[in-house]
Amino acid sequence: MDLRKLKKLIDLVQESGIAELEITEGEEKVRIMKGGAPAPVHAAPAPVYAAPVAAAPALAPEVAAKPVEPAAPEGHVIKAPMVGSFYRSGSPESKPFIEVGMPVKVGQTVCIIEAMKLMNEIECDFAGTVKAILVENGQPVEYGQPLMIVG
Repeated sequence: MDLRKLKKLIDLVQESGIAELEITEGEEKVRIMKGGAPAPVHAAPAPVYAAPVAAAPALAPEVAAKPVEPAAPEGHVIKAPMVGSFYRSGSPESKPFIEVGMPVKVGQTVCIIEAMKLMNEIECDFAGTVKAILVENGQPVEYGQPLMIVG
């Protein structure tokens, strides 16, 4: 390898943030390490042996910071009594049964859950004011999933 080329490589390692540089040109091999033990500038090609590969230690997954969720309003939670699709009104053209801030009575229909093509009216089991509606219109719901909060 040309001495001028080698000098340029040494300068490159010193000026950059890299700690080690290894270049192979044909049968010539050069390794330049910053702050390490001196490496041979020109070495005869060494036989290549496959070294046993040790398994890398498993790194613990980084714990992602949980996003801060706004506190849910306190009150009585109305839960889905079945699996199905949640609807806020009886038909797409009609207005919703309830809105946030509306007063509700025991037995008042608050939503519909469609299950197997049957429309099931869900009635309020607690008198109060609707504090939050937790499910979007048309969204599938699971048994026991919170639908709304009444306080």
